[in-house]
Amino acid sequence: MTAFSPRTVTRGYGVYRPVLPVTSPRNPDRMVYTGDADGRCEIFTWDRSSGGGRQLTDRPHGTLLCAIDGDEAVWWFDEDRGGSGGWRTQDFDGGPDRPALLDVPCGRPAGLALTERGTVAVGIRGSGGFSVHLGRRGGRGTPVLRTTDSATLCDLAPDGGLLAVTGPAHSARAVTLLTPDGSTAAVLSGTRERTWALGFAPAPTPPPGPRGTSGHTLLLVMRERAGRYHLGVWSPGAGLELLPWCSFDTETTARWYPGPGSARVLLRQDRHGRSRLFTADLERGELTPVPTPEGSILAASPTAGGDVHYIWTDAVTVPRAMSLSGAPLPGQSQWRVPRFGHRRDLWTPGPDGPVHTFVTTPADRPGPYPLVLLVHGGPADHDRDAYDPMVQTLVGSGLAVARVNYRGSTGYGPRWRSAYSEGVGHTQVADLVRVRADLLERGIGRPGAVGLCGTSWGGYLTLLAMGTRPGLWDVGVAIKPLADCATAFRHSTPALQALDTSLFGGTPDEVPGAYAHASPSSYAAAIRSPLLVVAARRDAKCPPEQIEAYLAVLRAGGVPHEVMWLDSGHDGYDGADHLAVIRRSLAFLGGGLPSGPDQAEPPPPPERR
Repeated sequence: MTAFSPRTVTRGYGVYRPVLPVTSPRNPDRMVYTGDADGRCEIFTWDRSSGGGRQLTDRPHGTLLCAIDGDEAVWWFDEDRGGSGGWRTQDFDGGPDRPALLDVPCGRPAGLALTERGTVAVGIRGSGGFSVHLGRRGGRGTPVLRTTDSATLCDLAPDGGLLAVTGPAHSARAVTLLTPDGSTAAVLSGTRERTWALGFAPAPTPPPGPRGTSGHTLLLVMRERAGRYHLGVWSPGAGLELLPWCSFDTETTARWYPGPGSARVLLRQDRHGRSRLFTADLERGELTPVPTPEGSILAASPTAGGDVHYIWTDAVTVPRAMSLSGAPLPGQSQWRVPRFGHRRDLWTPGPDGPVHTFVTTPADRPGPYPLVLLVHGGPADHDRDAYDPMVQTLVGSGLAVARVNYRGSTGYGPRWRSAYSEGVGHTQVADLVRVRADLLERGIGRPGAVGLCGTSWGGYLTLLAMGTRPGLWDVGVAIKPLADCATAFRHSTPALQALDTSLFGGTPDEVPGAYAHASPSSYAAAIRSPLLVVAARRDAKCPPEQIEAYLAVLRAGGVPHEVMWLDSGHDGYDGADHLAVIRRSLAFLGGGLPSGPDQAEPPPPPERR
């Protein structure tokens, strides 16, 4: 069985970041993966036994999502520039491609699950909401669920008898179990304890502990309780059982080892900007650390033979695919890339605990330096001990870079993630302000030369900080930002509307003051420093309508600014767009920060050794 959820590989402009290959359920030597094709993400196949492979897709704006089923047919998502489309399949060894499942409407991908017996489930988000369709490859898809609620297909049980659909982790329908006829078999609520599903066991498996009767369908579940993340299993009739010996103080995800009757699980914990792997044996009740280098593991996947494939990186090493056994993986070639600067960890006191920041400074000159706070998106994300070409470019141009894991970031526990004591957005800005002051006091940053740069939620915080604390920032770059909260809600997706409703305590009609208080457009007229806004015409997450509303406030207030429009969605798969944004951003930062990167260029694409 293969369970799939969307991933993004094009952070910054590094489209050459590797993605874990997906292995054929029947032949572990055959893999499919997303790789770099002249600056675009495209789908490739690779046969380890022969060393041969081929590029399967070749689309003008790239292709990201792929999977492989038990018959070794490759699945890939054929989307337009706005992110809408449908699944197609092609034989591993070549031939024509064709629609994967008929009668499924076009939309955005919302989950794919494949079983070795040939049954497939497709989740799709379209203009009419979210739907799940069940069928066999090449046949017609039967609708199992249609809803306007925020939801994602998590997985399909190996025998095809149950589907797991996830809603917001805090909602009354955090996890819904459905039968193939669309009937509800069970519901797990997250209203008291946030709950989310992680996938079915690869075959009927004895449940852990004393319940040990055979033949159970097990669903892996994570539940937040008492400030920790607890692994558990759900099975029909027995319900959810949390495993007291398997809990973590920071965000952790998990997936089953493949193979009939497997009772082993691989876990990946994100903690303080770095990662750790563990193996949990559910029958023995044992948790064992998996040795990996210090740094960040961006993805990890166990194999049927007990090996683990993972993508590892640290501040000076480009992400690369690795395996515990040392077996070769596609995309494992080393890259020659520029390396500049020294990285250190900085902890700044704050009202809910210390704020953790990764600081990188030039190696060839003393401080203080012109300083850029590079603000991560999310908010449920974090900056990592990971290679970032934007950091290297800025530091190589003589600037210091600070990446702040403000309150709301993942990797620091439930309390940190839910800390919004000063209000949505304002809490995070307060942390940016504290870190700025700390960096100046330590002689790392230079007064009068401090900038902000962020993408998505990081762009939102850039705009909000520029408007609410205008005297602290000397230049700002906001890339695909949330700029007007109420307008964004009205033009956004159901999933993001559900997130906003949770954050603000209601919709814009119900709590208009909360949206206005958090919205950058409420403070845009106060901005004093140069501002660059980069926006995308096909952006579904930070839609263009709310950017236009924000720009109208800037124009009405006579605020000097520049705008760069892209003909793309929120997540682009074409490196040319990313390079264009980085070049424009660097030039703009250079103009706003004394002794900054005058017309700095990004580092050249890496060369194979």
